[in-house]
Amino acid sequence: MGDPTVSSMVTAAPGGASTIAGIEEPVSSGAAAPERRDKPRGLWGDAWRDLRRKPLFWISATIILLLLAMAAFPGLFTSVDPTHGDLSRSREGPSADAWFGYDVQGQDVFARIIYGTRASIVVSILATVGTALIGGAIGVLGGFRGGWADALLSRIADIFFGLPFLLGAIVILFTFNTPGSNKSTLNIELLVVTALVVLSWPLSMRIMRSSVLSAKHADYVLAARALGAGSGRIIFRHLIPNCLAPLLVYSTILIGSFIGAEATLAYLGVGLRSPVISWGIMIADSQEYIRVSPQLLLFPASFVVIAVLSFVTLGEAVREALDPKLR
Repeated sequence: MGDPTVSSMVTAAPGGASTIAGIEEPVSSGAAAPERRDKPRGLWGDAWRDLRRKPLFWISATIILLLLAMAAFPGLFTSVDPTHGDLSRSREGPSADAWFGYDVQGQDVFARIIYGTRASIVVSILATVGTALIGGAIGVLGGFRGGWADALLSRIADIFFGLPFLLGAIVILFTFNTPGSNKSTLNIELLVVTALVVLSWPLSMRIMRSSVLSAKHADYVLAARALGAGSGRIIFRHLIPNCLAPLLVYSTILIGSFIGAEATLAYLGVGLRSPVISWGIMIADSQEYIRVSPQLLLFPASFVVIAVLSFVTLGEAVREALDPKLR
Protein backbone atom coordinates (compact mmCIF):
# COMPACT_ATOMS: atom_id res chain seq x y z
CA MET A 1 0.00 0.00 0.00
CA GLY A 2 1.18 3.52 -0.75
CA ASP A 3 1.56 6.32 1.77
CA PRO A 4 -1.76 7.87 2.74
CA THR A 5 -2.47 11.33 1.33
CA VAL A 6 -3.24 14.36 3.45
CA SER A 7 -6.89 14.27 2.43
CA SER A 8 -7.22 10.72 3.62
CA MET A 9 -5.66 11.64 6.97
CA VAL A 10 -8.18 14.40 7.76
CA THR A 11 -11.67 13.16 8.50
CA ALA A 12 -14.68 14.82 10.04
CA ALA A 13 -15.35 13.95 13.65
CA PRO A 14 -18.68 14.23 15.47
CA GLY A 15 -19.41 17.71 16.73
CA GLY A 16 -17.34 19.38 14.05
CA ALA A 17 -13.89 18.28 15.39
CA SER A 18 -11.38 16.62 13.10
CA THR A 19 -9.05 13.63 13.49
CA ILE A 20 -5.62 13.40 12.00
CA ALA A 21 -4.11 9.94 11.56
CA GLY A 22 -6.71 8.49 13.92
CA ILE A 23 -6.03 10.93 16.76
CA GLU A 24 -9.13 12.76 17.88
CA GLU A 25 -9.01 16.32 19.09
CA PRO A 26 -10.76 16.97 22.37
CA VAL A 27 -14.27 18.29 22.00
CA SER A 28 -15.61 20.76 24.52
CA SER A 29 -18.58 19.56 26.51
CA GLY A 30 -20.66 22.64 25.80
CA ALA A 31 -22.23 23.39 22.43
CA ALA A 32 -20.27 25.75 20.24
CA ALA A 33 -21.72 29.25 20.34
CA PRO A 34 -22.92 30.46 16.93
CA GLU A 35 -20.79 33.13 15.35
CA ARG A 36 -22.21 36.61 15.60
CA ARG A 37 -22.71 38.16 12.25
CA ASP A 38 -23.49 41.77 11.60
CA LYS A 39 -26.97 42.37 10.32
CA PRO A 40 -26.89 43.54 6.69
CA ARG A 41 -27.30 47.29 6.48
CA GLY A 42 -28.89 49.29 3.72
CA LEU A 43 -27.92 52.64 2.30
CA TRP A 44 -29.29 54.62 5.23
CA GLY A 45 -27.78 52.23 7.77
CA ASP A 46 -24.32 52.66 6.28
CA ALA A 47 -24.85 56.41 6.09
CA TRP A 48 -25.82 56.65 9.76
CA ARG A 49 -22.80 54.55 10.76
CA ASP A 50 -20.56 56.94 8.85
CA LEU A 51 -22.27 60.08 10.17
CA ARG A 52 -21.80 59.05 13.79
CA ARG A 53 -18.04 59.30 13.31
CA LYS A 54 -18.07 62.87 11.98
CA PRO A 55 -17.65 65.64 14.60
CA LEU A 56 -18.93 68.26 12.14
CA PHE A 57 -22.19 66.34 11.83
CA TRP A 58 -22.79 66.42 15.57
CA ILE A 59 -21.81 70.08 15.85
CA SER A 60 -24.09 71.19 13.01
CA ALA A 61 -26.94 68.94 14.15
CA THR A 62 -26.73 70.33 17.70
CA ILE A 63 -26.84 73.92 16.46
CA ILE A 64 -29.79 73.14 14.17
CA LEU A 65 -31.71 71.48 17.01
CA LEU A 66 -31.04 74.54 19.15
CA LEU A 67 -32.32 76.85 16.41
CA LEU A 68 -35.44 74.71 15.98
CA ALA A 69 -36.06 74.86 19.73
CA MET A 70 -35.68 78.65 19.64
CA ALA A 71 -38.17 78.86 16.78
CA ALA A 72 -40.71 76.55 18.43
CA PHE A 73 -40.36 77.66 22.06
CA PRO A 74 -38.85 81.17 22.23
CA GLY A 75 -40.23 81.64 25.74
CA LEU A 76 -37.71 79.09 27.02
CA PHE A 77 -34.81 81.35 26.07
CA THR A 78 -36.11 84.78 27.06
CA SER A 79 -38.98 86.25 29.05
CA VAL A 80 -38.68 89.73 27.51
CA ASP A 81 -41.33 91.03 25.14
CA PRO A 82 -39.54 91.64 21.81
CA THR A 83 -41.98 94.41 20.85
CA HIS A 84 -41.58 96.41 24.07
CA GLY A 85 -39.48 99.51 23.53
CA ASP A 86 -38.02 102.13 25.85
CA LEU A 87 -36.51 105.10 23.99
CA SER A 88 -34.47 106.05 27.04
CA ARG A 89 -32.37 102.92 26.38
CA SER A 90 -31.98 103.52 22.64
CA ARG A 91 -28.78 101.95 21.27
CA GLU A 92 -27.41 101.00 24.68
CA GLY A 93 -24.65 98.40 24.56
CA PRO A 94 -24.67 94.87 25.96
CA SER A 95 -25.21 94.59 29.70
CA ALA A 96 -26.39 92.13 32.34
CA ASP A 97 -30.01 93.15 31.73
CA ALA A 98 -29.74 92.94 27.93
CA TRP A 99 -26.98 90.60 26.73
CA PHE A 100 -26.98 92.02 23.19
CA GLY A 101 -28.00 95.57 24.11
CA TYR A 102 -30.95 97.60 22.82
CA ASP A 103 -31.85 98.73 19.31
CA VAL A 104 -32.90 102.19 18.11
CA GLN A 105 -36.40 101.78 19.53
CA GLY A 106 -35.08 100.60 22.88
CA GLN A 107 -36.10 96.99 22.25
CA ASP A 108 -34.07 94.08 23.59
CA VAL A 109 -31.88 92.80 20.72
CA PHE A 110 -31.45 89.35 22.25
CA ALA A 111 -35.21 88.87 22.61
CA ARG A 112 -35.79 90.01 19.03
CA ILE A 113 -33.15 87.61 17.73
CA ILE A 114 -34.76 84.72 19.61
CA TYR A 115 -38.25 85.54 18.32
CA GLY A 116 -36.88 86.35 14.87
CA THR A 117 -35.59 82.80 14.57
CA ARG A 118 -39.13 81.55 13.99
CA ALA A 119 -39.78 83.63 10.89
CA SER A 120 -36.42 82.85 9.30
CA ILE A 121 -36.60 79.11 10.01
CA VAL A 122 -40.28 78.70 9.10
CA VAL A 123 -39.91 80.55 5.80
CA SER A 124 -36.82 78.56 4.81
CA ILE A 125 -38.30 75.17 5.77
CA LEU A 126 -41.65 75.82 4.05
CA ALA A 127 -39.89 77.05 0.92
CA THR A 128 -37.63 73.99 0.91
CA VAL A 129 -40.56 71.59 1.33
CA GLY A 130 -42.48 73.29 -1.47
CA THR A 131 -39.44 73.27 -3.74
CA ALA A 132 -38.72 69.60 -3.08
CA LEU A 133 -42.35 68.52 -3.56
CA ILE A 134 -43.01 70.47 -6.76
CA GLY A 135 -39.61 69.95 -8.32
CA GLY A 136 -39.42 66.31 -7.24
CA ALA A 137 -42.90 65.49 -8.56
CA ILE A 138 -42.21 67.11 -11.93
CA GLY A 139 -38.81 65.39 -12.12
CA VAL A 140 -40.30 61.96 -11.41
CA LEU A 141 -43.06 62.49 -13.98
CA GLY A 142 -40.68 63.70 -16.69
CA GLY A 143 -38.00 61.09 -16.04
CA PHE A 144 -40.42 58.17 -15.86
CA ARG A 145 -42.62 59.11 -18.82
CA GLY A 146 -39.88 60.36 -21.11
CA GLY A 147 -40.66 61.38 -24.69
CA TRP A 148 -42.58 64.57 -25.35
CA ALA A 149 -43.70 64.93 -21.72
CA ASP A 150 -40.10 64.96 -20.52
CA ALA A 151 -39.07 67.40 -23.25
CA LEU A 152 -41.96 69.77 -22.46
CA LEU A 153 -41.34 69.76 -18.69
CA SER A 154 -37.60 70.21 -19.20
CA ARG A 155 -38.13 73.26 -21.43
CA ILE A 156 -40.49 74.82 -18.88
CA ALA A 157 -37.90 74.24 -16.18
CA ASP A 158 -35.24 75.85 -18.38
CA ILE A 159 -37.37 78.99 -18.64
CA PHE A 160 -37.64 79.34 -14.85
CA PHE A 161 -34.02 78.30 -14.42
CA GLY A 162 -32.94 81.20 -16.64
CA LEU A 163 -34.69 83.80 -14.51
CA PRO A 164 -32.29 85.75 -12.23
CA PHE A 165 -33.17 84.72 -8.70
CA LEU A 166 -32.81 88.08 -6.99
CA LEU A 167 -34.44 90.09 -9.79
CA GLY A 168 -37.32 87.63 -10.07
CA ALA A 169 -37.94 87.69 -6.32
CA ILE A 170 -37.93 91.51 -6.29
CA VAL A 171 -40.46 91.65 -9.15
CA ILE A 172 -42.78 89.08 -7.54
CA LEU A 173 -42.67 90.62 -4.08
CA PHE A 174 -43.04 94.22 -5.29
CA THR A 175 -46.02 93.20 -7.42
CA PHE A 176 -47.95 91.38 -4.70
CA ASN A 177 -46.58 93.13 -1.60
CA THR A 178 -46.41 96.78 -2.48
CA PRO A 179 -44.99 99.21 0.12
CA GLY A 180 -47.68 100.44 2.48
CA SER A 181 -49.96 97.41 2.09
CA ASN A 182 -51.39 96.17 5.37
CA LYS A 183 -50.89 92.42 5.12
CA SER A 184 -50.87 90.03 8.06
CA THR A 185 -47.75 88.23 9.20
CA LEU A 186 -48.96 84.94 7.72
CA ASN A 187 -49.71 86.50 4.33
CA ILE A 188 -46.27 88.13 4.16
CA GLU A 189 -44.50 84.88 5.06
CA LEU A 190 -46.52 82.85 2.54
CA LEU A 191 -45.80 85.39 -0.18
CA VAL A 192 -42.04 85.16 0.44
CA VAL A 193 -42.27 81.34 0.47
CA THR A 194 -44.14 81.39 -2.84
CA ALA A 195 -41.51 83.62 -4.46
CA LEU A 196 -38.69 81.33 -3.29
CA VAL A 197 -40.47 78.19 -4.50
CA VAL A 198 -41.36 79.59 -7.92
CA LEU A 199 -37.75 80.53 -8.61
CA SER A 200 -36.06 77.44 -7.09
CA TRP A 201 -37.97 74.32 -8.15
CA PRO A 202 -36.17 73.69 -11.51
CA LEU A 203 -32.95 72.50 -9.85
CA SER A 204 -34.86 70.02 -7.67
CA MET A 205 -36.62 68.83 -10.82
CA ARG A 206 -33.29 68.22 -12.57
CA ILE A 207 -31.86 66.29 -9.62
CA MET A 208 -34.90 64.02 -9.34
CA ARG A 209 -35.21 63.57 -13.09
CA SER A 210 -31.60 62.43 -13.48
CA SER A 211 -32.01 59.96 -10.61
CA VAL A 212 -35.19 58.50 -12.12
CA LEU A 213 -33.61 58.23 -15.58
CA SER A 214 -30.75 56.16 -14.18
CA ALA A 215 -32.97 54.01 -11.93
CA LYS A 216 -35.92 53.20 -14.19
CA HIS A 217 -33.81 50.74 -16.21
CA ALA A 218 -32.48 48.96 -13.11
CA ASP A 219 -33.10 45.25 -12.68
CA TYR A 220 -35.50 45.63 -9.77
CA VAL A 221 -37.71 48.00 -11.80
CA LEU A 222 -37.68 45.67 -14.82
CA ALA A 223 -38.52 42.73 -12.55
CA ALA A 224 -41.43 44.62 -10.99
CA ARG A 225 -42.74 45.52 -14.43
CA ALA A 226 -42.41 41.89 -15.57
CA LEU A 227 -44.46 40.79 -12.55
CA GLY A 228 -47.27 43.09 -13.64
CA ALA A 229 -46.70 46.11 -11.39
CA GLY A 230 -48.39 49.27 -12.63
CA SER A 231 -46.78 52.66 -13.12
CA GLY A 232 -48.03 53.98 -9.80
CA ARG A 233 -46.63 51.06 -7.83
CA ILE A 234 -43.28 51.28 -9.61
CA ILE A 235 -43.01 55.01 -8.93
CA PHE A 236 -44.03 54.98 -5.26
CA ARG A 237 -42.59 51.61 -4.19
CA HIS A 238 -39.39 51.43 -6.21
CA LEU A 239 -38.32 54.68 -7.88
CA ILE A 240 -39.02 57.33 -5.24
CA PRO A 241 -37.47 55.44 -2.27
CA ASN A 242 -34.31 54.74 -4.28
CA CYS A 243 -34.04 58.20 -5.87
CA LEU A 244 -34.82 60.33 -2.83
CA ALA A 245 -31.32 60.54 -1.30
CA PRO A 246 -29.84 63.19 -3.68
CA LEU A 247 -32.94 65.37 -3.29
CA LEU A 248 -32.80 65.15 0.51
CA VAL A 249 -29.16 66.18 0.53
CA TYR A 250 -29.88 69.14 -1.73
CA SER A 251 -32.89 70.12 0.39
CA THR A 252 -30.78 70.22 3.55
CA ILE A 253 -28.34 72.60 1.91
CA LEU A 254 -31.25 74.57 0.42
CA ILE A 255 -32.62 75.41 3.87
CA GLY A 256 -29.42 77.29 4.64
CA SER A 257 -29.52 79.02 1.27
CA PHE A 258 -33.10 80.15 1.86
CA ILE A 259 -32.20 81.59 5.27
CA GLY A 260 -29.63 83.78 3.55
CA ALA A 261 -32.06 84.61 0.72
CA GLU A 262 -34.79 85.64 3.16
CA ALA A 263 -32.36 87.90 5.03
CA THR A 264 -31.23 89.45 1.73
CA LEU A 265 -34.78 90.16 0.56
CA ALA A 266 -35.71 91.64 3.94
CA TYR A 267 -32.58 93.83 3.85
CA LEU A 268 -33.60 95.13 0.42
CA GLY A 269 -37.06 95.95 1.77
CA VAL A 270 -38.98 93.52 -0.45
CA GLY A 271 -39.14 90.47 1.82
CA LEU A 272 -40.52 90.16 5.32
CA ARG A 273 -41.67 93.45 6.82
CA SER A 274 -42.99 94.72 10.11
CA PRO A 275 -44.81 93.55 12.15
CA VAL A 276 -42.81 90.40 11.37
CA ILE A 277 -39.63 89.97 13.41
CA SER A 278 -36.76 88.40 11.49
CA TRP A 279 -32.98 88.55 11.33
CA GLY A 280 -33.06 90.22 7.92
CA ILE A 281 -35.29 93.04 9.18
CA MET A 282 -32.95 93.60 12.12
CA ILE A 283 -29.97 93.82 9.77
CA ALA A 284 -31.84 96.30 7.57
CA ASP A 285 -32.76 98.47 10.56
CA SER A 286 -29.14 98.60 11.73
CA GLN A 287 -27.54 99.74 8.45
CA GLU A 288 -27.60 103.44 9.41
CA TYR A 289 -25.91 102.83 12.77
CA ILE A 290 -23.08 100.49 11.80
CA ARG A 291 -20.34 102.92 12.86
CA VAL A 292 -21.84 104.14 16.12
CA SER A 293 -23.56 100.91 17.22
CA PRO A 294 -21.99 97.97 15.35
CA GLN A 295 -23.54 95.44 17.74
CA LEU A 296 -26.94 96.08 16.13
CA LEU A 297 -25.59 94.50 12.94
CA LEU A 298 -23.10 92.05 14.43
CA PHE A 299 -25.47 89.91 16.50
CA PRO A 300 -28.28 89.22 13.96
CA ALA A 301 -25.74 88.80 11.14
CA SER A 302 -23.83 86.28 13.25
CA PHE A 303 -26.98 84.21 13.73
CA VAL A 304 -27.63 84.24 9.97
CA VAL A 305 -24.08 83.06 9.26
CA ILE A 306 -24.20 80.35 11.93
CA ALA A 307 -27.56 79.05 10.70
CA VAL A 308 -26.50 78.97 7.05
CA LEU A 309 -23.20 77.24 7.81
CA SER A 310 -24.92 74.68 10.05
CA PHE A 311 -27.38 73.55 7.39
CA VAL A 312 -24.76 73.58 4.63
CA THR A 313 -22.32 71.58 6.77
CA LEU A 314 -25.04 69.08 7.67
CA GLY A 315 -25.96 68.67 4.01
CA GLU A 316 -22.33 68.12 3.02
CA ALA A 317 -21.89 65.51 5.77
CA VAL A 318 -25.02 63.65 4.64
CA ARG A 319 -23.88 63.81 1.01
CA GLU A 320 -20.51 62.28 1.87
CA ALA A 321 -22.20 59.57 3.95
CA LEU A 322 -24.63 58.62 1.18
CA ASP A 323 -22.01 58.60 -1.58
CA PRO A 324 -19.82 55.45 -1.32
CA LYS A 325 -17.12 57.12 -3.41
CA LEU A 326 -16.57 59.80 -0.77
CA ARG A 327 -16.35 57.49 2.27
